[in-house]
Amino acid sequence: MQVTGTKDPVRKITLQNSMGIMKDPGTNFTEQLVRKRAEHNNLEISSLEEVSLHQQDIERIEHLDKWCRELKILYLQSNLIPKIENVAKLKKLEYLNLALNNVERIENLENCESLKKLDLTVNFIGELTSIENLKGLVHLTELYLTGNPCTEYDGYRKYVVATLPQLQYLDGTQVEKSERILAQQDLGVIKGYIIEQQNRHRKKRTTCDILAQEKEKEQIKQHEEKKNKKNQSESTNKDGTWYTNINNSVEGGEQNNEAESECKNCEQERIAENGDTNQGQVTVEDVEENEEDDEMTEEKDKEFWEEKVPFTPESRVAVHEHMKKVKEKEDKKNQPKPKPPRQMFSEDGRPLNVNEAKVDFSLADDEENNALVLDVACFKHMDTSLIDCDVQPNYVRVTLKGKVFQLHLGEDVNPDSSTAKRSQITGNLLVTMPKAKQVIKPKKIENKKVQNKENVEKQKRPKEERLEVDESARKTVDLGNIVSEKTADIVPPLGHRNNKFQVKERENSADFIDDPDVPPLE
Repeated sequence: MQVTGTKDPVRKITLQNSMGIMKDPGTNFTEQLVRKRAEHNNLEISSLEEVSLHQQDIERIEHLDKWCRELKILYLQSNLIPKIENVAKLKKLEYLNLALNNVERIENLENCESLKKLDLTVNFIGELTSIENLKGLVHLTELYLTGNPCTEYDGYRKYVVATLPQLQYLDGTQVEKSERILAQQDLGVIKGYIIEQQNRHRKKRTTCDILAQEKEKEQIKQHEEKKNKKNQSESTNKDGTWYTNINNSVEGGEQNNEAESECKNCEQERIAENGDTNQGQVTVEDVEENEEDDEMTEEKDKEFWEEKVPFTPESRVAVHEHMKKVKEKEDKKNQPKPKPPRQMFSEDGRPLNVNEAKVDFSLADDEENNALVLDVACFKHMDTSLIDCDVQPNYVRVTLKGKVFQLHLGEDVNPDSSTAKRSQITGNLLVTMPKAKQVIKPKKIENKKVQNKENVEKQKRPKEERLEVDESARKTVDLGNIVSEKTADIVPPLGHRNNKFQVKERENSADFIDDPDVPPLE
């Protein structure tokens, strides 16, 4: 879209959408949005001192004077705000940034006592005399009005410098004392010129409004014609027969209604017999239609950007909505296709093996207990409440945090007698499923040997166990008899003295008689 003409804003604005249909200014200023931008303040908005709400498509300032009384810095650039409002109670506000919005008049800032810097770059301020509302702000030192229509007025800078004596910087340029003195001397003459230029811009702005309204009407007519054509094309039957009401008479209407009902019945019968074969299939016609739609959108996009329109709030809103629609279409194209639902059973009703969780498992046949034992390696630290087990006669299904593990069983089991246990150490799930067909097996007879009491006692006695040493290890020293087989013939080392006193037994006398009845001396 090419923007031409002078910047001719007036106070009244109208918002359009891309179809040219009027709409009231809305707002998407919510508490959730403000809290999201207050992460640096632990999501507390009552004590918030700085908040950035730029590029949020905000169309109206609301609630900030009630929620955030402590605000000092407020960023609202790159939005669609048409009016400064609901900031009068922000007594501590020092910096307000409203650049790249649709503001046309400076107002409702008289009570912001602490305001030091105001940025209104690239707005639509044409009523320059509205800066007189900033006279009472004694702390205001910086003002930015670059890119507004009022900056093209003759005597713009002199009028602003003379009207606001507290300013130190205007549009980033420092205000000198001599400049302020000269501006105050010519203030009366300059103010008259400024008012005349404002009136001229108002008239041009009204003509732009009239042209915009006419354009809206044309767009609405085109939209209605397209809608009627679309309704007529939808009323055509798939077989190519028309059943729209052509005759105005009652008889003709009745005949058309009967034809319509007959066509609908025939179509329903055809679908019931043959089924809707085109459902879920992409045909060549659909591809051609999509290509035609893409070509049409490209042509419309090219026409939109090449169209010459005046630089007004409406043109900015139209550009914004056009870009928003283009972005939505691109997002739809780039959006990944939803995955088809997981198929758990085949067409003949047989359960399929599914392992979405990708866990290890083992299925064993316990012949002694006539049961199937399934061991699923669940995640060790997963809470048991997130695990669901369902045993059916021919399959078992375990759901782990929404992911399904299903296993087809080769034999039928008894679900009512099945049990599921989880290990407290490994976290594995053990599912025991008794088989539906019971197998009768003979009992094992244990051979009990008759044992004597002596044999039992012998078995009970502790046996001496000796350390078995390999024969090859006895080449040098016999470790088993290293102590017991010591003999007296061992020669002690040099210098060793045997301190033990050896008593020699006295030999028996010749008269000694060995009487067995006499007990030995102890």
